[in-house]
Amino acid sequence: MLPIVQISLDLTNIDEALETAHMAMRAGVDWLEAGTPLILAEGLHGIRALRKAFPKTPIVADLKTMDGGYLEAEMMAKAGATHVVVMERSHPETVKCVVKAGRDHGVKVMGDNLGAPCMIEAAKRLEDLGCDFVIHHIGYDERRGIVAAGGRQPSPLDQLREVVQAVSIPVQAVGGLTLEQAVRTPEFGAPLVVLGAPLTIDADAFKTASGNLEESLRLICEKVHAFGDVKVGKK
Repeated sequence: MLPIVQISLDLTNIDEALETAHMAMRAGVDWLEAGTPLILAEGLHGIRALRKAFPKTPIVADLKTMDGGYLEAEMMAKAGATHVVVMERSHPETVKCVVKAGRDHGVKVMGDNLGAPCMIEAAKRLEDLGCDFVIHHIGYDERRGIVAAGGRQPSPLDQLREVVQAVSIPVQAVGGLTLEQAVRTPEFGAPLVVLGAPLTIDADAFKTASGNLEESLRLICEKVHAFGDVKVGKK
């Protein structure tokens, strides 16, 4: 699978999200993600606005669904999302409902293993329940809490190879990665590279990062796309 660059629009204002999305697309980003803050702030209106502005671009709706799976996925699909996110920590029936909605409405399902006692087993369960992708995710609050308590900040890279080798579907690594680390995730067998808070977005204020972001994104996209084919799934 050729690597894909996705930008997470973790913003709370649709105008700023659209401005950032246009910049990202000019730089060569492949997928747009309506981050959870944007969905909370703008809801379906935000998804519709992104779809109107980018009629052919894949749009990930980071719902983090925990219940009411079919309805939430259906609503986002009808608004224009091509991918929806369900949490592995939800009931298995919820994951199944999101998967069914995905099949019925032509959207792909991304299963998120955030908060799982065993991230590897969680990834396997998500694949077994029918998800199309695994999001290997170390949460924002989790990272900050562990550091505040004097511990080492956990990273998705800690178990990324094991997660990739445990499943046969593409894996995405999310949570506290530096730009350099995110760009390297295809080396671990994870072809879906996410750029977002706190990479291209200031994680505390949820505002667009300062500096020449477009040029930085262009260089990142060129490097990721030049990686070539990524072997997906169990070795």
